[in-house]
Amino acid sequence: MRTPVTVASGTFGLEYLDYFDSACLGAIVTKTITRQPKAGNNPPRLWETEAGLLNSIGLQNPGVELFIRDNLPEWTALNVPVIVSFSGSTIAEFSEMLDILEKADGIAGYEVNISCPNVANEGLAFGVDAGVVEELTCELSNKTERELIVKLSPNVTRIDEIAKAAQVGGADSLSLINTLLGMAIDWRTGRSRIARGVAGYSGVAVKPVALRCVYEVARNVSIPILSIGGICTWQDALEFFYAGASAVSVGTHLFREPEAPAKMVQGLQQFCQKNNCNLEAIIGNVNGID
Repeated sequence: MRTPVTVASGTFGLEYLDYFDSACLGAIVTKTITRQPKAGNNPPRLWETEAGLLNSIGLQNPGVELFIRDNLPEWTALNVPVIVSFSGSTIAEFSEMLDILEKADGIAGYEVNISCPNVANEGLAFGVDAGVVEELTCELSNKTERELIVKLSPNVTRIDEIAKAAQVGGADSLSLINTLLGMAIDWRTGRSRIARGVAGYSGVAVKPVALRCVYEVARNVSIPILSIGGICTWQDALEFFYAGASAVSVGTHLFREPEAPAKMVQGLQQFCQKNNCNLEAIIGNVNGID
Protein backbone atom coordinates (compact mmCIF):
# COMPACT_ATOMS: atom_id res chain seq x y z
CA MET A 1 0.00 0.00 0.00
CA ARG A 2 1.42 3.33 -1.08
CA THR A 3 -0.77 5.14 1.45
CA PRO A 4 -2.65 3.95 4.54
CA VAL A 5 -6.03 5.14 3.21
CA THR A 6 -8.57 2.90 1.46
CA VAL A 7 -12.27 3.00 0.56
CA ALA A 8 -14.83 0.80 2.28
CA SER A 9 -16.73 -1.96 0.55
CA GLY A 10 -19.98 -0.86 -1.07
CA THR A 11 -19.27 2.88 -0.97
CA PHE A 12 -16.89 3.49 -3.88
CA GLY A 13 -17.38 3.60 -7.65
CA LEU A 14 -15.31 4.84 -10.57
CA GLU A 15 -17.27 8.12 -10.59
CA TYR A 16 -15.31 9.19 -7.51
CA LEU A 17 -12.21 9.53 -9.66
CA ASP A 18 -13.71 12.76 -10.98
CA TYR A 19 -12.86 14.13 -7.52
CA PHE A 20 -9.42 12.66 -6.73
CA ASP A 21 -6.55 10.69 -8.22
CA SER A 22 -6.66 6.98 -7.46
CA ALA A 23 -2.94 7.19 -6.65
CA CYS A 24 -3.86 8.56 -3.22
CA LEU A 25 -5.45 5.23 -2.32
CA GLY A 26 -3.50 2.43 -0.71
CA ALA A 27 -6.06 -0.06 -2.00
CA ILE A 28 -9.60 -0.33 -3.34
CA VAL A 29 -12.07 -2.63 -1.61
CA THR A 30 -14.88 -3.76 -3.92
CA LYS A 31 -18.53 -4.15 -3.06
CA THR A 32 -19.20 -7.57 -1.55
CA ILE A 33 -19.93 -10.19 -4.19
CA THR A 34 -21.68 -13.54 -3.82
CA ARG A 35 -21.67 -16.84 -5.68
CA GLN A 36 -24.89 -16.07 -7.58
CA PRO A 37 -26.31 -12.68 -8.63
CA LYS A 38 -28.45 -10.89 -6.04
CA ALA A 39 -31.12 -8.30 -6.79
CA GLY A 40 -30.94 -6.91 -3.27
CA ASN A 41 -33.73 -6.00 -0.89
CA ASN A 42 -36.95 -4.17 -1.71
CA PRO A 43 -37.02 -0.41 -1.19
CA PRO A 44 -36.98 1.67 0.84
CA ARG A 45 -33.53 0.43 1.79
CA LEU A 46 -31.64 3.63 2.65
CA TRP A 47 -32.41 6.18 5.36
CA GLU A 48 -30.23 9.08 6.45
CA THR A 49 -30.41 9.55 10.21
CA GLU A 50 -29.39 12.49 12.38
CA ALA A 51 -25.79 11.23 12.45
CA GLY A 52 -25.30 8.42 9.97
CA LEU A 53 -26.89 6.16 7.39
CA LEU A 54 -29.09 3.11 7.62
CA ASN A 55 -28.77 0.71 4.71
CA SER A 56 -30.44 -2.56 3.80
CA ILE A 57 -29.13 -2.99 0.26
CA GLY A 58 -29.04 -6.78 0.58
CA LEU A 59 -25.68 -7.40 -1.13
CA GLN A 60 -27.00 -6.48 -4.58
CA ASN A 61 -24.32 -7.67 -7.01
CA PRO A 62 -23.88 -9.45 -10.35
CA GLY A 63 -22.39 -12.66 -8.94
CA VAL A 64 -18.78 -13.74 -9.03
CA GLU A 65 -18.52 -14.78 -12.70
CA LEU A 66 -19.96 -11.53 -14.09
CA PHE A 67 -17.94 -9.53 -11.59
CA ILE A 68 -14.72 -11.09 -12.87
CA ARG A 69 -15.73 -10.59 -16.50
CA ASP A 70 -17.24 -7.10 -16.39
CA ASN A 71 -16.08 -5.27 -13.26
CA LEU A 72 -12.68 -6.56 -12.22
CA PRO A 73 -10.87 -5.27 -15.36
CA GLU A 74 -12.05 -1.73 -14.58
CA TRP A 75 -10.59 -1.93 -11.08
CA THR A 76 -7.28 -3.52 -12.03
CA ALA A 77 -6.72 -0.89 -14.74
CA LEU A 78 -6.34 1.76 -12.01
CA ASN A 79 -2.94 0.42 -10.86
CA VAL A 80 -4.12 0.34 -7.24
CA PRO A 81 -4.19 -2.92 -5.24
CA VAL A 82 -7.67 -4.44 -5.53
CA ILE A 83 -9.18 -6.19 -2.51
CA VAL A 84 -12.23 -8.26 -3.49
CA SER A 85 -14.88 -8.47 -0.78
CA PHE A 86 -16.95 -11.64 -0.91
CA SER A 87 -19.43 -13.59 1.17
CA GLY A 88 -21.23 -16.92 1.21
CA SER A 89 -23.98 -18.80 2.97
CA THR A 90 -21.88 -21.87 3.90
CA ILE A 91 -18.19 -22.59 4.37
CA ALA A 92 -18.33 -24.68 1.19
CA GLU A 93 -19.72 -21.73 -0.75
CA PHE A 94 -16.99 -19.42 0.56
CA SER A 95 -14.44 -22.02 -0.51
CA GLU A 96 -15.96 -22.38 -3.97
CA MET A 97 -15.91 -18.64 -4.49
CA LEU A 98 -12.27 -18.42 -3.51
CA ASP A 99 -11.41 -21.16 -5.98
CA ILE A 100 -13.06 -19.11 -8.74
CA LEU A 101 -11.42 -15.84 -7.69
CA GLU A 102 -7.98 -17.44 -7.46
CA LYS A 103 -8.08 -18.00 -11.24
CA ALA A 104 -8.55 -14.28 -11.91
CA ASP A 105 -5.59 -11.95 -12.47
CA GLY A 106 -5.04 -8.63 -10.77
CA ILE A 107 -6.46 -9.39 -7.33
CA ALA A 108 -4.19 -8.34 -4.46
CA GLY A 109 -6.28 -9.86 -1.71
CA TYR A 110 -9.68 -10.69 -0.28
CA GLU A 111 -11.94 -9.21 2.36
CA VAL A 112 -14.02 -12.06 3.78
CA ASN A 113 -17.39 -10.66 4.85
CA ILE A 114 -18.52 -12.91 7.72
CA SER A 115 -21.53 -10.85 8.77
CA CYS A 116 -23.99 -12.76 6.58
CA PRO A 117 -26.21 -15.64 7.76
CA ASN A 118 -24.72 -19.13 7.89
CA VAL A 119 -27.47 -21.41 6.58
CA ALA A 120 -25.69 -24.45 8.02
CA ASN A 121 -25.81 -22.88 11.48
CA GLU A 122 -29.51 -22.02 11.80
CA GLY A 123 -29.03 -18.67 10.09
CA LEU A 124 -26.67 -17.21 12.69
CA ALA A 125 -24.07 -14.92 11.20
CA PHE A 126 -20.66 -16.54 10.68
CA GLY A 127 -19.00 -13.74 12.60
CA VAL A 128 -20.71 -14.38 15.95
CA ASP A 129 -19.15 -17.84 16.50
CA ALA A 130 -15.39 -17.96 17.15
CA GLY A 131 -15.20 -21.67 16.29
CA VAL A 132 -16.89 -21.15 12.92
CA VAL A 133 -14.68 -18.13 12.18
CA GLU A 134 -11.55 -20.17 12.83
CA GLU A 135 -12.82 -23.06 10.70
CA LEU A 136 -13.78 -20.79 7.81
CA THR A 137 -10.53 -18.82 7.92
CA CYS A 138 -8.46 -22.01 8.02
CA GLU A 139 -10.33 -23.37 4.98
CA LEU A 140 -9.65 -20.19 2.99
CA SER A 141 -6.11 -19.47 4.13
CA ASN A 142 -4.97 -22.87 2.88
CA LYS A 143 -6.18 -21.98 -0.61
CA THR A 144 -4.46 -18.66 -1.29
CA GLU A 145 -1.18 -16.77 -1.07
CA ARG A 146 -2.99 -13.46 -1.53
CA GLU A 147 -3.78 -11.18 1.41
CA LEU A 148 -6.66 -12.67 3.40
CA ILE A 149 -8.55 -10.06 5.42
CA VAL A 150 -11.39 -11.15 7.70
CA LYS A 151 -14.01 -8.43 8.23
CA LEU A 152 -15.42 -8.45 11.76
CA SER A 153 -18.90 -7.53 12.89
CA PRO A 154 -19.39 -5.34 15.99
CA ASN A 155 -22.66 -7.14 16.73
CA VAL A 156 -20.98 -9.65 19.04
CA THR A 157 -20.26 -9.94 22.75
CA ARG A 158 -16.45 -10.24 22.54
CA ILE A 159 -14.99 -8.99 19.26
CA ASP A 160 -11.47 -9.70 20.52
CA GLU A 161 -12.31 -13.41 20.80
CA ILE A 162 -13.57 -13.46 17.20
CA ALA A 163 -10.41 -11.65 16.11
CA LYS A 164 -8.16 -14.17 17.83
CA ALA A 165 -10.06 -17.01 16.15
CA ALA A 166 -9.48 -15.44 12.74
CA GLN A 167 -5.77 -15.07 13.47
CA VAL A 168 -5.47 -18.69 14.60
CA GLY A 169 -7.27 -19.72 11.42
CA GLY A 170 -4.62 -18.03 9.30
CA ALA A 171 -5.94 -14.54 8.53
CA ASP A 172 -3.23 -12.16 7.32
CA SER A 173 -5.12 -9.13 8.61
CA LEU A 174 -8.48 -7.95 9.89
CA SER A 175 -10.92 -5.21 8.92
CA LEU A 176 -13.32 -3.72 11.43
CA ILE A 177 -15.96 -2.76 11.98
CA ASN A 178 -18.84 -3.75 9.75
CA THR A 179 -22.11 -1.91 10.35
CA LEU A 180 -23.97 -1.85 13.65
CA LEU A 181 -27.61 -2.92 13.70
CA GLY A 182 -30.10 -0.06 13.69
CA MET A 183 -33.64 0.98 12.86
CA ALA A 184 -35.73 4.05 12.03
CA ILE A 185 -39.49 4.54 12.40
CA ASP A 186 -41.72 7.33 11.10
CA TRP A 187 -43.31 8.80 14.23
CA ARG A 188 -46.27 10.05 12.21
CA THR A 189 -47.37 6.64 10.92
CA GLY A 190 -45.46 4.08 12.98
CA ARG A 191 -44.11 2.73 9.70
CA SER A 192 -40.51 1.50 9.42
CA ARG A 193 -38.27 3.71 7.29
CA ILE A 194 -36.63 0.52 5.93
CA ALA A 195 -38.70 -2.18 4.24
CA ARG A 196 -36.96 -4.98 6.13
CA GLY A 197 -37.06 -3.14 9.45
CA VAL A 198 -33.60 -3.64 10.92
CA ALA A 199 -30.68 -2.32 8.84
CA GLY A 200 -26.95 -1.71 8.97
CA TYR A 201 -25.94 1.57 10.61
CA SER A 202 -22.81 3.42 9.53
CA GLY A 203 -21.39 6.92 9.52
CA VAL A 204 -19.96 9.40 11.97
CA ALA A 205 -22.03 8.19 14.96
CA VAL A 206 -20.42 4.73 14.97
CA LYS A 207 -16.89 6.09 15.32
CA PRO A 208 -16.60 5.68 19.13
CA VAL A 209 -17.76 2.07 18.84
CA ALA A 210 -15.34 1.36 15.99
CA LEU A 211 -12.48 3.01 17.89
CA ARG A 212 -13.17 0.87 20.96
CA CYS A 213 -13.30 -2.29 18.85
CA VAL A 214 -9.98 -1.52 17.15
CA TYR A 215 -8.38 -0.78 20.52
CA GLU A 216 -9.58 -4.07 22.04
CA VAL A 217 -8.66 -6.18 19.03
CA ALA A 218 -5.22 -4.61 18.57
CA ARG A 219 -4.28 -5.69 22.09
CA ASN A 220 -5.20 -9.29 21.42
CA VAL A 221 -3.81 -10.03 17.95
CA SER A 222 -0.48 -9.56 16.19
CA ILE A 223 -1.78 -9.08 12.64
CA PRO A 224 -2.55 -5.71 11.02
CA ILE A 225 -5.94 -4.01 11.30
CA LEU A 226 -7.76 -2.03 8.61
CA SER A 227 -10.13 0.24 10.52
CA ILE A 228 -13.59 1.26 9.30
CA GLY A 229 -16.37 3.22 10.98
CA GLY A 230 -17.11 6.93 11.06
CA ILE A 231 -13.71 8.00 9.73
CA CYS A 232 -14.19 11.39 8.06
CA THR A 233 -10.99 13.42 8.54
CA TRP A 234 -7.25 12.90 8.91
CA GLN A 235 -7.67 13.64 12.62
CA ASP A 236 -10.15 10.75 12.85
CA ALA A 237 -7.63 8.55 11.08
CA LEU A 238 -4.93 9.46 13.60
CA GLU A 239 -7.17 8.37 16.46
CA PHE A 240 -7.50 4.95 14.88
CA PHE A 241 -3.74 4.67 14.36
CA TYR A 242 -3.21 5.46 18.04
CA ALA A 243 -5.79 2.78 18.88
CA GLY A 244 -3.80 0.19 16.90
CA ALA A 245 -4.90 0.31 13.26
CA SER A 246 -2.36 0.06 10.43
CA ALA A 247 -4.66 1.54 7.78
CA VAL A 248 -8.00 3.31 7.60
CA SER A 249 -10.97 3.13 5.28
CA VAL A 250 -13.40 5.89 4.29
CA GLY A 251 -16.95 4.69 3.68
CA THR A 252 -20.23 6.48 4.32
CA HIS A 253 -18.50 9.87 4.48
CA LEU A 254 -17.66 9.53 0.77
CA PHE A 255 -21.30 10.27 0.00
CA ARG A 256 -20.99 13.64 1.71
CA GLU A 257 -17.40 14.55 0.80
CA PRO A 258 -16.08 12.70 -2.28
CA GLU A 259 -12.64 14.30 -1.90
CA ALA A 260 -12.17 12.90 1.61
CA PRO A 261 -9.50 10.22 0.82
CA ALA A 262 -7.19 12.72 -0.87
CA LYS A 263 -7.64 15.24 1.94
CA MET A 264 -6.96 12.52 4.49
CA VAL A 265 -3.68 11.45 2.86
CA GLN A 266 -2.52 15.07 2.61
CA GLY A 267 -3.44 15.81 6.21
CA LEU A 268 -1.60 12.75 7.53
CA GLN A 269 1.50 13.62 5.53
CA GLN A 270 1.51 17.19 6.81
CA PHE A 271 1.01 16.04 10.41
CA CYS A 272 3.98 13.67 10.18
CA GLN A 273 6.20 16.31 8.58
CA LYS A 274 5.26 18.94 11.14
CA ASN A 275 5.87 16.58 14.05
CA ASN A 276 8.91 14.85 12.52
CA CYS A 277 7.35 11.42 12.99
CA ASN A 278 5.94 8.50 11.01
CA LEU A 279 2.70 6.61 11.40
CA GLU A 280 4.49 3.40 12.36
CA ALA A 281 5.66 5.08 15.56
CA ILE A 282 2.09 6.09 16.41
CA ILE A 283 0.29 2.82 15.85
CA GLY A 284 -0.99 1.38 19.12
CA ASN A 285 0.54 4.12 21.26
CA VAL A 286 -2.60 5.52 22.84
CA ASN A 287 -1.81 7.41 26.04
CA GLY A 288 -3.65 8.12 29.26
CA ILE A 289 -5.21 4.69 29.81
CA ASP A 290 -4.43 2.93 33.09
